Amino acid sequence: MRSLTATSRPKPIDAVLTYGTFPVVFGGAMGLGLYGVAQGWNPVFTAMGLTGAVVLLLLVLERVHPYQEAWLHSHGDIRTDLIHNLVNFWIPEVYTIAFVGGLTVAGSWLSSALGMELWPSQWPLLAQLLLALVIGELGTYWIHRLMHEHAFLWRFHAAHHSAPRLYWLNAGRFHPIDLFAQQFLALTPLVLLGADTRIIALHTLFTAVHGMFQHANVDIRLGPLNWFFSMAELHRWHHSKHLEEANTNYGANIIWWDIVFHSRFLPRDREPPSEIGIGTLPNFPGGYWAHLLSPFRWKEIEQTSRAN
Repeated sequence: MRSLTATSRPKPIDAVLTYGTFPVVFGGAMGLGLYGVAQGWNPVFTAMGLTGAVVLLLLVLERVHPYQEAWLHSHGDIRTDLIHNLVNFWIPEVYTIAFVGGLTVAGSWLSSALGMELWPSQWPLLAQLLLALVIGELGTYWIHRLMHEHAFLWRFHAAHHSAPRLYWLNAGRFHPIDLFAQQFLALTPLVLLGADTRIIALHTLFTAVHGMFQHANVDIRLGPLNWFFSMAELHRWHHSKHLEEANTNYGANIIWWDIVFHSRFLPRDREPPSEIGIGTLPNFPGGYWAHLLSPFRWKEIEQTSRAN
């Protein structure tokens, strides 16, 4: 499919795609997810099905309404990103098998010991989801920030920032240890407090769809919604080669904790950089196995970058 440029596409259509794509697609996916779960649909299959549908839409949207034409073409990254996504698809399963059973028992014991239900299960599903986002994001905000600010932890997060462009598949480019840490801190307090499978599935759906949009090569703008979502306009700055710009906007889904801790960054006098990556490590390895081993070969990677 040929990409439509701003000069070949009518301006009203361009504006509709820019400002309407995210609210319609993301809102539609979450709205259908909330409706389906409330109607008794299987929460896990509902989340998986809607995530798959959004993937198909993003494949089209990146072609018809790209943010950067240069990012439409492979930078030798597709194979690596595919493997990251295939491997990391199983991280939630590992977490579930290893921790959910024990955490559920611990949560029940804690609830009984306190003589009260810890999770507001009587609230509407949307309200429960918003609460889950606020609680879950606090842990992921801080582990993400610490990974940027502490040299040893950065080794496990650098693979994500090594991406030479932003497109929907980058959402899964994480070292497994990095992703597992974020998953653990996001979901553990929810399970421990007694959030049920419906809320965990809706939280997963929100995170998956938002993450793909956050990295997608689609020209979208949110306006005032940038004070709620940690969306692409904010996240593109997070992938800047310049540390003072990259060490901002840590929110995975919502930007509220960045506001609270003064790390939100969205300048109005310039656009985000089109050249992204790790400025201090221009020769960061590009293959999947090299990413997997990179935290343990860090001195070699630093020496290679200094030599060039």
